[in-house]
Amino acid sequence: QLQASGGGLVSAGGSLRLSCVASRRIFVMSVMGWFRQVPGKERELVAAINRSGGSTFHADSVKGRFTISGENAKNTVYLQMNSLKPEDTAVYYCAANPFSISSLSERTANYWGQGTLVTVSS
Repeated sequence: QLQASGGGLVSAGGSLRLSCVASRRIFVMSVMGWFRQVPGKERELVAAINRSGGSTFHADSVKGRFTISGENAKNTVYLQMNSLKPEDTAVYYCAANPFSISSLSERTANYWGQGTLVTVSS
């Protein structure tokens, strides 16, 4: 239902853009977000966007560097990641729930894409 892509290996300071393609049904009814996880740690919400695209959330750790956006015609949510740091290295997951940005968490997400690995070298 969610297909994530775009991860890879990049040097510190570089950029990547992740994409998450959703089924139309999920895309129009859901808040969508990007989580990331490193081994031994909980999955962290990085960014989220509401159905209309008019409201977004970015975690403090990525604010000013990452930008979430949506493209309705393609049922796709993007995460543009600039000025990447080694600490951004993680598996990134897209997820969705039908409620609100404030309620989106690892526990409340109804749908998950497969992870895509982002590795930032120093």
